[in-house]
Parts: sequence; C-alpha cells; structure tokens
Amino acid sequence: MDSKARQSPSVTPSQTSLRISQRDPSKNRLSIQPIIAFYIFVIPNLLAAFFSPIQDCDEVFNYWEPTHYLNRGYGLQTWEYSPEFSIRSWAYIVIHAIVGKFGSLFSSDSRFEFYFIRAALAVTCAYCETRMFSTISRTLNPRIGVVFMIVMITSPGVFHASVAYLPSSFAMYTSMLGTAAFLDWRFGSKTAQGIMWFGLGSTIGWPFASVLIVPFIFEEALRASITQEGIESLRRCLDGTTLQVAIDTFFYHKLVAVPWQIVSYNVFSSNITGPEIFGTEPWDFYIRNLLLNFNVWFLLAILAGPALALQYIFRGHSMSKFTLLRTAISIIPFYMWLFIFSIQAHKEERFMYPAYPFLGLNAAIALNVILTYVGSSNPTGLVGKVPASVKLALMSVGIILAVDIGLLRTLGSIQAYQAPMQIYASLQASDIARPGEVVCLGKEWYRFPSSYFLPKGMRVKFIKSAFDGLLPGEFNEAKVGFGVFAGTWLIPAGMNDQNVADPGKYIDVAHCSFLVDSFFPAHATSPEEPEYILDSKTWEPVQCASFLDAPESSLLARVLWIPDLGLIPERYRRRWGEYCLLRRRGIS
Repeated sequence: MDSKARQSPSVTPSQTSLRISQRDPSKNRLSIQPIIAFYIFVIPNLLAAFFSPIQDCDEVFNYWEPTHYLNRGYGLQTWEYSPEFSIRSWAYIVIHAIVGKFGSLFSSDSRFEFYFIRAALAVTCAYCETRMFSTISRTLNPRIGVVFMIVMITSPGVFHASVAYLPSSFAMYTSMLGTAAFLDWRFGSKTAQGIMWFGLGSTIGWPFASVLIVPFIFEEALRASITQEGIESLRRCLDGTTLQVAIDTFFYHKLVAVPWQIVSYNVFSSNITGPEIFGTEPWDFYIRNLLLNFNVWFLLAILAGPALALQYIFRGHSMSKFTLLRTAISIIPFYMWLFIFSIQAHKEERFMYPAYPFLGLNAAIALNVILTYVGSSNPTGLVGKVPASVKLALMSVGIILAVDIGLLRTLGSIQAYQAPMQIYASLQASDIARPGEVVCLGKEWYRFPSSYFLPKGMRVKFIKSAFDGLLPGEFNEAKVGFGVFAGTWLIPAGMNDQNVADPGKYIDVAHCSFLVDSFFPAHATSPEEPEYILDSKTWEPVQCASFLDAPESSLLARVLWIPDLGLIPERYRRRWGEYCLLRRRGIS
C-alpha cells in the first residue's frame, strides 16, 4: 500500500484500492469507456423492445391496460385496481403514461406509443447497466465488469426483463443504480444516494426489493458512516413516498399507501385471499428457471461464495481485507433473494428480475476467481504447467458455449411466441375493422398483448373458456359529472380478491365480430373450448402465425432455437400450431 495513503486519514480504503487499480496496466487494458458500454447495452435492449414477446399477462392487464386508459380513455381493469383493494400504484403508471403521451406527439398510432414506451424502458435499463458496469470495473476489477456485461447482454432472462413493464423490472433498474452508488466512493461516500435508489425501487416499484439493500447497510454500519448520510437518504425516500401517496390518493379518491397494501396482501392475507390462490410451485422452481435463462452463468453465480472463500484461504495475500469485505458484501444480495423467494409457495419468473444484476455480478466474480487461478504461471503448480494456449482455448470454449446457449434460447422464444403481437396488425387496415366492433378472447385471453394493438374504437371482450378464475373488467368511462379518470375511483362491479369468476365478464360468442384462437392438431378439444379455427362456415382467417406446440415438442426444441431443416432428426424438431385472428363471415 502507498505509504502516503497510510498516513493520510482523508484517504479511504476504497480510494487506495482505486489508485492501485489505476496503476495496474494489466487490469486497465480491459477497461471499456462508459459511452461505449452504453451502446453495447442499449442494442440488445432495443432489440428486446421490438421483438421480445410479453412473458406475463400481469404485465398487460395490470400495467399496459391502465396506461392505455389514462392516455386513450379505455382499458381493462383488474381487481387490484378496484378502490376496494387498491394494491397497485397509479404513481408507477403515471410515469409511463407521461412517456407514452410524449411518444404520441410523433404518431397517433397506439402501437407506436406502445413501442415508444418499450424503447424508453430499454434506454433506461441500458443507462442503469452502464452505471453498474462502470462502477464494478472501477472499484472491483475491469475483468469482472466485462464478464458482467457479457452476462447481461446475452442472457434470455435479462433480454425479457430489460423492457418488461413491471415493478420488478423497475426495482431491477433502481437496484443497479443503488449498487453503483454504494460501490462508488469517488468524491466521497454516496450512501444517501444508494439508499435513495433502493428506497424508490421499493416504494414506487416493488416493496420486497428493499431486501437487497440489507448487505450494503451492514457494510455502511461497519464503517459507522450511515448516521450522517442516513438522515439525508431517508428524507429523499420520504419525499418520493409522499409524492406517490399523493398521486395514488388523487386517483383512488382516498388516502392509501400502496406499498403497505402490497405487503399486507402478500404477507398477512389468509389462504383464501392470499397470492397462493393463483398457483404454487415447488422449491426448485427458480433453480430450474434460472438454469434455463442463465445456463452456466447461474451455476457460476452459485459458486461465487465458495470460490471467493477458497481464493482467500489459499491466496489471501493477493487481496486486502477491505477488498474481500467489499466483494463478499456484493455477492450476498443474490443468495438472499434466491433463498427468500424459493421458500415462498407462490412463485413467478418476474419475481427474480430485481436479482438479475446480482446474478450477473456473482457470476463475474466467480469467473474472475477461476481465471485468476487458471492464469497462474507458477511452474510448481499443476495449472502452471499447462500451456497458456490450451488454457485460453478451454476457457474460451466455455464462455462461447454459455453465450451461444443464451442467444439460441432468446431467438427460440422470439420465434416460438411472437404470434400474439403479430396477428392484430391486420386490424389496422381500413377495410378490415370498424369502430364499435368487438374482438373476442376465449382460451387465449392471457396472451392478449394489450389494447394498444387494437384500432381506435374497437374493444376486447371475453367469451367462456375452461378458465374458471376472475377475468379483468373495464375501467368506467364516465366523464360528465364524475371528473377526470372516474374509472380509477368508481368501484367496479364483480371484483373480488379470491379469484372467483364473475359471469358478468363474459359475452356470448354471437356478439363477436372478430375472435382470436389457436389450433394445435395434437391437442384434444373440449365443449368449452371448441376449435373455432376449424369452423369455416362461421369464421374466416384474417391473419395467422405459427405458434410453438410446447407439449408436443422435445425439451431441446422448447429450450433452444432449432432450424426447421430436413437434416434435423424428426424427434428434435419443433412442433407448430396456428394462432389466428378470425372474422365472422358475412361482415362486410
């Protein structure tokens, strides 16, 4: 350590570590300038904005539809937005509605507004990724930063999460900014800034994301520096929470703290009304899911702790205690998040989104430890006797394989599930649809990409299917005598928090002008879900697209993109069905 640094009390350990890193050319040769990093991050994010299928119907019905209501005057309403329950924040919606309204200045097409919001999310995510990448490179190791970048831009999980209109994605953004603030000690500690970002992610985004800040608060407590900055950070969080409560109070017409409503529902509800009524999964659900979406990187993320411990035990002289503490603190959030959510009965893929950057960081730290060991040139050790070219080849093959698997899965999901965002395009033609006509959804209700894909004046309705839960209703469109956005505070009929079906949400199929349906030849039919596509006397196809028949396709075909070529063995090929927009015959 620099003797001047040891003597000066104004120099913090991280600043000393930073100086050493800056003087080490072997580390700086991997550095990437922030602006270049931003371009690298934003390209896959923008591709996701325009091509990523919507993964979760909650994204559509709980976020895209309320936004469509604010900006376009019509939208579907879930029970969560009923003032009786009020467990969704309008403050979060307003942020995106403002972005969408700005986008509508350039085009009146509602689809343009949809993709404009998505593009804004892509750019926002890229900025947050760049901040975290730059800080990791500067404070931990440039090589760790580069690997973190590779994980983030090639993993299918991040591809979808980066542009998902979900509070968990918002929490992912703010977690990256908060982590960057805690790790970055240039020009002094940024504790207040770090707490602010995690606080905003927990209030405006998802309350449970506050768990991720615990390890960083622990580190700050060890440094005894949290007291002074803590007051400032709490003030910032309080300002944000106050604004959120004010916005939600305006829309719900009652005083409501949505973050508390969310926690109360998820933690203190009974078995009759809690989240478990929407389905439960086994304890290993997230392990399987993360293996699919991150493959080798997930395994490395799990190994980060043991790898770091072994490095300290056998090569402790190569790192300071401060560096060890800082790195150890950085890997804890992922372990905490995975454990906490694995023991919950109700599991969904989007619940992992806030932890994705920490998974990438853990994987990068683990690989850095491995590369440091493999790169040893000590002739007395076994690894030192292996030619450098052989070691380089082996490590390169492993990294390239992880990248290729991720890209093939991303491409495979786009090809397999893009149909619901394609078939509605025909409705935009002037000779196809007219205002006042109805598009009906039966068994395909949960794949509806939102009202943004319908022409102005068209509405979506539901017809009976095998689904026996509660479907969304519609925001009240009353205006005269009710003020602005009356649908946000007028209590809708037929809503409940027990997922009990409401017959009032259905219409008779005879009233449908258009209908969206799917057909898979190998699947059995039921009286509740007839094959409308085959009823050529009543319906004619307007536009159809291929849709993966997952149950009939092999595991490999479901997981990865496989080209439809004759040289591919039959058992490994993908099986396809049809996803169609149908029009009732006789409509001129």
